[in-house]
Amino acid sequence: MVTKAELLAYSITKFTQFGSKHVTLDELANELGISKKTIYTFFDNKEDLVTSSLESLLNEYKEDINGLINSHKDPILCVILIYQRGFEYLKYFKPSFLFGLEKYYPKANSLFNNFVKELSHSIVYKLLKQAQEAGDIKEDINVELLVKIYFFRIDNLVFKKNNLFESYGKAELFKHLVIYNLKGIITSNYSNSYFDLD
Repeated sequence: MVTKAELLAYSITKFTQFGSKHVTLDELANELGISKKTIYTFFDNKEDLVTSSLESLLNEYKEDINGLINSHKDPILCVILIYQRGFEYLKYFKPSFLFGLEKYYPKANSLFNNFVKELSHSIVYKLLKQAQEAGDIKEDINVELLVKIYFFRIDNLVFKKNNLFESYGKAELFKHLVIYNLKGIITSNYSNSYFDLD
């Protein structure tokens, strides 16, 4: 018998690879060797499954983020590691997954949008503000504006019509979207190994 956790893990893998709209409950049931009725013992409908699957994935990422923040004292390094981990998650997403959320699954889309807002406007903003207060980011940098321009919805930038993951390597994208932007705002007395990658 498949557990709810196993169903969620399998579902999010399928949804992110093929788009949640293109994966049917019949397919999931068939591939897991269960009846469709079994899925309905755990979830009310497909939107409930899509939302719960996404929530499970986002909770995993939040745990990663909290672990990174708790194990590193350097807030700039934390931002780098958070986005590095985020890129690892995003590379498995097909653009159709996120577009499908927006079009067909409003609860899941709202969940994702709230997560992105919390990540950029709360977590990343606070870390960069700490770095600025510590003298590691130039005083004249408007951290709130910086976050809005460079760190809020990197997923939209990466998944535009021409998917950047299909055109460039993950390491190159990461350097250009995260490292180089941070490198331009740090003070001359700050350094970490990511800035020595050039």
